[in-house]
Amino acid sequence: MNQSVKSAEVAPGSQEDPAPHLNGIPAQPPPADGRVRERVYRDGPALAQPEPSAHSADTRGRTVTAAKLRPRHLLPTPKGTPFTFVYALVLVATSLLTEYADPDLVYSLLQGSSTDVTNLAHAPALVLVASALWIAGGITSPYAIGFLLVLTALERRIGAWRTAGVFLLGHGVATLATEIPVGLSVLAGHLPDSSLHRLDYGISFGVAASVGALAGLLAPWLRWIVLAGFGLMLIDDLVAFADPMTNWGHLLALLIGVATWPLLRRARQSRAPSGRAPHEA
Repeated sequence: MNQSVKSAEVAPGSQEDPAPHLNGIPAQPPPADGRVRERVYRDGPALAQPEPSAHSADTRGRTVTAAKLRPRHLLPTPKGTPFTFVYALVLVATSLLTEYADPDLVYSLLQGSSTDVTNLAHAPALVLVASALWIAGGITSPYAIGFLLVLTALERRIGAWRTAGVFLLGHGVATLATEIPVGLSVLAGHLPDSSLHRLDYGISFGVAASVGALAGLLAPWLRWIVLAGFGLMLIDDLVAFADPMTNWGHLLALLIGVATWPLLRRARQSRAPSGRAPHEA
């Protein structure tokens, strides 16, 4: 009887052995919850498995996230950043139209899209949207480059709809905040009537708001570098006094983006994978 039992046993380390032996001790897989447990078996205690620390888990998560970052992620893509990608195509089309179309036609289109006091009084929603379809200064302007980089980075963190909301919020509020005082000044006699029809269009207010919003999602050291660098540029433009109303609008749009930090951080946490803290670039 004993002989038949011995012949049925599987030799340690063979393919039929469900758990290879180490010095006569059957190796057991670590528990699912990661805690150290010690069980006594016939041949002795199992080897203790160390509990992974929260720091090491976080480090692994950050390493994986960093490994996924590629230079191509700096530019918009149809699948990854659909809002920025489609919007960029529209801006390229309108910029080419501005460059090669008949000047009289271009001027007429820009005048109809301008968020001046007269147009805002008649069709505020229409001109607020239409004015954001053109790039003041052309496709090579700093704000055009900033649009691609900033909105791509923002959309990868908070999604298309929230990115569109930040952009339009900054564009709309800053536009109204700069044009309403112009209308009041004309009524008070401090500005000529021609100020009611001045050309006012472009994406700069929306880009400034997006810079402010993105800064709140960056690592602290990078956040303050971005805010300080961009803020100093805006202050320098304001000191130059070339277009004070627009320059004040840029500063206001930046502050609007900063004001969205609490909402965007909560939104980003809701988008983060379960059990992993959102990664800060």
